[in-house]
Formats: sequence, C-alpha cells, structure tokens
Amino acid sequence: MHATVVVSHPVRGSLTHAIARKVSEGLIASCDRHSFEVVDLAAEGFDPRFTARDAAVLLREAAPSPEVVVEQARLDRSDALALVYPVYWWSMPALMKGWIDRVFTNGWAYDDRPGRGIVKRLGRLPIHLIAVGAADRGTYHRHGYAEAMKAQIEHGIFDYCGAPVATSNLLLLSDPGAPDALLVKARAIGEAMFADRLADCA
Repeated sequence: MHATVVVSHPVRGSLTHAIARKVSEGLIASCDRHSFEVVDLAAEGFDPRFTARDAAVLLREAAPSPEVVVEQARLDRSDALALVYPVYWWSMPALMKGWIDRVFTNGWAYDDRPGRGIVKRLGRLPIHLIAVGAADRGTYHRHGYAEAMKAQIEHGIFDYCGAPVATSNLLLLSDPGAPDALLVKARAIGEAMFADRLADCA
C-alpha cells in the first residue's frame, strides 16, 4: 500500500515536518511492503493561486495545467492521503488550501455536470488529517473552532468529493508531554494507516 503525505510549513525544521516524518516512519514500521511519498509544498514551490485557467477547468473549458496533472497523478497512485499542517487562523495554511483548490478539480475529484447532479469520485482515497496547533483544547471547544474546522475541511472539502476521512487528529502543543508526545502519536497514526490491510504483510 502506498500513502502520500502532504506537508505545508515553510520551515523544514518545524514540528509540523517532524510529525510528517513520524507518520511516514510509522507507516513503514507497520509493514515493510508499504511505501510513501512526502510532498513538501513549500520546498517544491507549488503555486497555490487559483488562476483564470483554474476557473476554466472548473467550468470544463480547459484542461488542468501540467503541475496540477502531476499532483493528481500522485494521488492516483495513492491508497491513502495524509495532510499534515499547522493551524493558521483556525484552518489550514493558504498554501495547502490552494493546493486543494487547484488539484481537486471538477472532472477528477468530483463530476459536476448541469442536470446530472454531483458525482463524488474519490471514494477510493481515505484521508488522514493531522493538524498541529498551539492553543489549548479548552479554547478550541469553547469557541467552536474544532467543529468549524470539521465542517469546512472534513465535510466541505472531502465529503463533497466522497473521500472518506479515516482519521482526524488535532495535535496541540498544550497537550501533556508535548512536543515528544505528539511525535509518538504521529508515529502511531502512521502505524495504523493501513491496519485493515496488515494481512497483506503476513
């Protein structure tokens, strides 16, 4: 089984990147037949700007640009997608959101044609969300931030495309034992990613 781990943080030495590495380590530790690819959006210089061409793709008036096709091909090769990102203003960074805006296109992630309704096309791609935050859990729950993120990301993006959110984790620096405990949790997330397919490794 193959996982794509997409990480969005401009600093390679950040906790976010360390968590992405631990997810990948856990994946291989669970079965040496598993594989992964880490996609560092900042390092690769992905352009998150939704252009006139992207708008034309939405309307099925143009083909996706080459860089979008490359990202879609990565996901076509994947049996799971993990997104690892810091919480910025109670959501994901603009770079990761722009990646989704441009890559999850009409005709690939979903099929929206007049008079036919919407066909969800990513039911084959389980999603693992790993958000890294600094506020304490009380703040998230008191203001409804956790539920807001669930609505806009899990439901608003992935349910729209039919991609099942297999796990959704909010790793907080205020949690006991952080940051080390967060790295342990991240490895466990990777180890469990293909838990239902461990028989393939026997």
